[in-house]
Amino acid sequence: MAFGVKVGKGDAKKAVSRKRRHIRVRKRVAGTAVRPRLVVTRSNRHMVAQVIDDAKGHTLASASSMDTSIRGAEGTKSDQAKQVGSLVAERAKAAGVESVVFDRGGNKYTGRVAAVADAAREAGLKF
Repeated sequence: MAFGVKVGKGDAKKAVSRKRRHIRVRKRVAGTAVRPRLVVTRSNRHMVAQVIDDAKGHTLASASSMDTSIRGAEGTKSDQAKQVGSLVAERAKAAGVESVVFDRGGNKYTGRVAAVADAAREAGLKF
């Protein structure tokens, strides 16, 4: 698979695989004004979710596990991911967004990424 991913000396195999998946997903997923893109970014410690209109290049709504309402909360990282999903859905609905297209950012759709998506669906976003 020649996706143009350069492998450096210290790059782990997981990071290269995630980058390949990310390129593969982004070839097909694009947000519009009618149906923006819900992007999920996962680090070892935090989750970030953004609703982006790619046509204009604007972020319409965002939520993070670093927000003050979520940061001090008790629970596991998956519990925090659920809170991020519901918070981004509330903010997106306040911005007038009803349906989105989901961009998992090259991450596998399991664990915390799936928790964000499920919580956003339960809070009323359609995708």
